Amino acid sequence: MDYRNLGATGLKVSELCLGAMMFGGQTDEQDSAEVLNKFTDAGGTFIDTADVYGAGRSEEVLGGWLKTQRREDLVIATKVWGPMGSQPNDRGLSRKHILDAVDASLRRLGTDYIDLYQLHRWDDSTPLTETLSTLDTLVKSGKVRYLGASNFHAWHLQKAIELCRQNGWESFASLQPLYTLLDRSPEWELLPVCRNEGLGVITWSPLRSGWLSGAFRRGMTAPPPGSKAAGPGTHAWERYANDHTWGVIDELEAVAKDAGRTMPQVAVRWLLQQPGVTAPIIGPRLPKYLDDLLGAVGWSLTPEQLERLDTASRPELPYPYFL
Repeated sequence: MDYRNLGATGLKVSELCLGAMMFGGQTDEQDSAEVLNKFTDAGGTFIDTADVYGAGRSEEVLGGWLKTQRREDLVIATKVWGPMGSQPNDRGLSRKHILDAVDASLRRLGTDYIDLYQLHRWDDSTPLTETLSTLDTLVKSGKVRYLGASNFHAWHLQKAIELCRQNGWESFASLQPLYTLLDRSPEWELLPVCRNEGLGVITWSPLRSGWLSGAFRRGMTAPPPGSKAAGPGTHAWERYANDHTWGVIDELEAVAKDAGRTMPQVAVRWLLQQPGVTAPIIGPRLPKYLDDLLGAVGWSLTPEQLERLDTASRPELPYPYFL
């Protein structure tokens, strides 16, 4: 596996990031450890979780495995926002919640520092200066090494960067957005901000909760039983069951056959070859799925194959982007 700098920082991370969202839930502790061992045996060093995953259980499972590892060899990322309880201050990006949450994450992870601490989402109820100044103290204290954001709008991101610049605070090193062959709107503003400001990009859900896994095909009238698309959420059947999606899946299948690869490998490989992308986050539920996803590294799509995928997946631009 190759390694890339996280944006403009000197921190090197593996080109694939392992997502631990299902650890301790859909992926039991034994399978989680096997996934982690397979990933690190393949050269992976970058692991992403969040306090809210399993109400802390993902961090606990990861922390248990970390006890058997050389901590300094790994880059551990987690997130803060919540909700982590029923009380008013158990969520959000206030100084109180961030300071409580970082200590709780450190306890669950069994470590004395977090490599990358990310804001899981925007908080309209807290002044941004309060959030950013608090994060700066965490870096200065040594509890956190680098800062990031996830699920921000472009103006959220740019405003935060400017406030950090004006006040001399530690700024973001990365952004974690949804970006896939089916979700290319980050190209309009988010990715240009990241490239211009030197932020790394860690993309989540590269297979869009199974839509790009090969389990969905044109002609289907309902999602596969038990799939994420069968339930509510941003990945729901109603959002993606349309001609554009089927066209993307058709071309993804054709390019995969042409390349001699699986559809998941090509979907992840496409991300790896996009300008500014540091590392897609792969989140296999079982060890056998990780074996396939690891096949996304060590080769490249040809320019012609990239163009075919780009053409099939390019969305219609809204105003003012079509001008």
